[in-house]
Amino acid sequence: MKTTLEPLEGNKVKLSVEVDEAEFDRDIDAAFKKIAREVRLPGFRAGKAPRRLLEARIGIAPAREQALRDAIPQYLAKAVRENEVDIIATPEIEITGGEEEGPVAFDATIEVRPEISVPGYGGLRIELPPVDASDEDVAQVVDGELRRAGTLAEVERPIARGDQVTLDLSAARDGEQVVGLNTEDWLYEVGRGWVADVFDEQLIGSSPGELLEFSATPNGTDEAADFTVTVKSVQETVLPELTDEWVDENIGDFDTVEAWREDIRERLTARSLEQARGALVERTTAALVELTEIDPPEAMVDNELRARIQNTVQRFQSQGVSMEQLFAATGQSSEQFVEMLRGQSVQAIKADLALRAVAAAEAIEITDDDIETEFQRIAVQVNQKVNQVRKAYERNDAVDDLKAQLRKSKALDWLLEHVEIVDTNGAAIDRALLLGEDHFVHGDHVHFGDDHAHDHDAHDHDAHDHDEDDA
Repeated sequence: MKTTLEPLEGNKVKLSVEVDEAEFDRDIDAAFKKIAREVRLPGFRAGKAPRRLLEARIGIAPAREQALRDAIPQYLAKAVRENEVDIIATPEIEITGGEEEGPVAFDATIEVRPEISVPGYGGLRIELPPVDASDEDVAQVVDGELRRAGTLAEVERPIARGDQVTLDLSAARDGEQVVGLNTEDWLYEVGRGWVADVFDEQLIGSSPGELLEFSATPNGTDEAADFTVTVKSVQETVLPELTDEWVDENIGDFDTVEAWREDIRERLTARSLEQARGALVERTTAALVELTEIDPPEAMVDNELRARIQNTVQRFQSQGVSMEQLFAATGQSSEQFVEMLRGQSVQAIKADLALRAVAAAEAIEITDDDIETEFQRIAVQVNQKVNQVRKAYERNDAVDDLKAQLRKSKALDWLLEHVEIVDTNGAAIDRALLLGEDHFVHGDHVHFGDDHAHDHDAHDHDAHDHDEDDA
């Protein structure tokens, strides 16, 4: 088989393939065997009639036509591999020779993945939530715990934010009561914002026994209602005194205020670190995509969108939720749902192209050892032998796809090592603290040590089939 590759305009190439007669004759043999299963000749069981008799009976043309249909996709796949064509859509095939006799030749017009550059990728700067817990954060937790242990004491002063008030409440619209907003002796904490847009502001400053009448828009509605509120009593929360004795009696595992505060600080810092790690890959990828001005090829977007829709439908169905139920719950139409996923697909394709660009610019390569390590990781994940995983990828002609995924993963790892990371106050975040010493990226996950994994938007490279003899 001979091949030539010619670049075309519009992100396409023309792959020309020529197959000599001797090689194609084997495909004709295979076609005759297929035809033999359908043609009955006296003295021969189905599928056992020899080619020479079939050729004498029906001629060579039907077998040649069948061989062209069956063999051209195989020759094309081989030519694509040999020429490392990154195909993204179904090719257009034109047979240019050998339909009736002689060597077989055909041209395949193929849309390929565009190769782009991303200027400025080495100077990315992202903001993450602050990692270190502040004194205010610690005080808020302490105050919340004290309030849970507090007692209510009735006061005669005007209402202030945080007070517990007992109210008689009614609301009407055009003379009709508003459902859920008519009650007596209702205990409410001022400042919660549970009722209406200006409800709490109307209460603040009023006194026990006072009658309030005002208009406000109840939460979850678009039209104002007329409120009538009687303030029956006002109570404030009296907090216990924060002492070592109180901590020892009420907070398990701690016997001093300082020890308790330090534990709160450590837990808040750990939580903030986890949140920052969770946002790291997403925001780094998003920042890279912002530098990517290309409009992704529609073929790539459509392929990504179909896979995304299928995965989403399967995920909800596995949870017992139909798409009709989802649309009813979210108020979305199917068209709006697809359009939302299309936007996500566009971003995913931009990320794919941009990461490949970084890998090319930084001369990132994948070795055989990298591939083998990934096979071992997948084998553990899917509870298969390494050899079974390797054979599955080879059988599905997916090793090159896996290599591309690993190359993008290394590109993302490079970005994580070079992006400037600051918190929302502009203070630099210690990269070693954030990433950990043994962070690594593979496929669609980045791991920080052994305790954290975060998905980012990339294609799943773990999908592969397992025949019964491999199970």
